Amino acid sequence: MPREHRVGYELRVVLLLGLAYGFAFYDRMTMAFLSPFVVEDLKLNNTQVGALGSGLSLTWALGAYFIGRWSDKTGKRKPFLLGALLIFSLSSILSGLSTDFWTLLASRVIMGAAEGPFLPICLAIIAAASAPQRRGLNSGIVQNGFGSLLGNALAPLLVVAIAVQWGWRTSFFTAGLPGLILLFIIWRFIDEPPATPADQQPAATGAKSSDGFVAMLRHSNILICAIISCLAVGSIVLGSIFLPLFLTQVRGYSPTTMSTIMAILGICPVVGGVLVTWISDRIGRRTPMIVFSLLMTLCPLAALLVKDSVVLMTSLMFIGWIGIGIFPLFMGVIPAETLSFRNTAAAMGIVVAIGEIFGGVAAPVMAGWIADQSSLFLPLAIQAGMSFAGGLAAFLLRETNPAVLAQREAVAA
Repeated sequence: MPREHRVGYELRVVLLLGLAYGFAFYDRMTMAFLSPFVVEDLKLNNTQVGALGSGLSLTWALGAYFIGRWSDKTGKRKPFLLGALLIFSLSSILSGLSTDFWTLLASRVIMGAAEGPFLPICLAIIAAASAPQRRGLNSGIVQNGFGSLLGNALAPLLVVAIAVQWGWRTSFFTAGLPGLILLFIIWRFIDEPPATPADQQPAATGAKSSDGFVAMLRHSNILICAIISCLAVGSIVLGSIFLPLFLTQVRGYSPTTMSTIMAILGICPVVGGVLVTWISDRIGRRTPMIVFSLLMTLCPLAALLVKDSVVLMTSLMFIGWIGIGIFPLFMGVIPAETLSFRNTAAAMGIVVAIGEIFGGVAAPVMAGWIADQSSLFLPLAIQAGMSFAGGLAAFLLRETNPAVLAQREAVAA
């Protein structure tokens, strides 16, 4: 049996790449959880806070597509993966050395360029190493399981505790260390995946190996995934940036209470990442995309409408945030199954790039400016609207799950 299909090696890939992506997301989210400390120390306004998220999202988007496509053209994954690990880990340390808005922005921009291609390349390696019946589940475990446990659950507790004890700069310094350790481990224990056979075609369409940016977007699923990416990425970015500020400045909670709420929310994408992808491996990709996209609307609405009970508010937000389990589907699994697996990094990079540019770059700056003109209520209202629109867009997706398509063909025959 080829090594890329052995269960033991498959588990090793999921574990190590899951840890790597988890700490990459930890690095990205550190700024959101430290924002109350950084805003006070560097005297930032809401527009500047939004710009920090937008700058990272912009280079994240560009790196996701261009470096992902570069990886496809060279046929190599591992060198790009290791290079990204090194750069974004050092960028986190540079964030802690920032003395004003512009130096902090520069460090976040560099980090985004390195982290952008990291997820598409991780998912491409996982697609090659995973058995078809576990492709969705493994992608969900890496992106939502490890990403949420480390970036959404561990990060708010740890970085805020470190900031309270030793200052916010120390939190940035410590955030970069795990990536440097994983750099050596992945270099030693993860192999370069084999090239996909030239004649391999996807289950849903007959894509050609010459697919470029525009040609890929002509596939309806890729276009719909890109639209959903704009809305879903915008929703989660607005939540990650402005929810900590809303809880501390509007609701009046302490940074410790805020970090506890955010840590609880950080667990639910783990549940969603496993639950949604597991369901999609069995009943198809389209229905879970619709249901859980709409469910994401509940999180910001609960923050806006529930005032008197922290427990009720957090519980409703938790349920809504389970919807983040859709991310591995529209960012990785559906594009990979729609297009040829030869172009997985580029296909995923397109969806990530478009989502980050429109949802991750434009939305935070606009929402930050709106918040400066009015209040922090409006960014969360915009977040709710984007989640709802993403659920409506998911109705337009075509099914790509090979097992479900085979069952339908058998029934039709």
